[in-house]
Amino acid sequence: MSEVIVTHKCPICKKLYKDTAHAPFCSKRCADVDLGRWFNGSYAVASEDLDELETEELSEALENANKADK
Repeated sequence: MSEVIVTHKCPICKKLYKDTAHAPFCSKRCADVDLGRWFNGSYAVASEDLDELETEELSEALENANKADK
């Protein structure tokens, strides 16, 4: 019976690897590059700012939902 070798693709450098010591990255270097991208805001999620009225409406809806749960 032949053994299946599972390989993964590093999301940073795209290199194929089979060692999972730093998964999902191929090495500590690639893991550090990814962490650096999180720290500097490269992976920020875009969002729209709510105006004051929308913020108040959401706050009131949340308060009403909390009261209904009690």
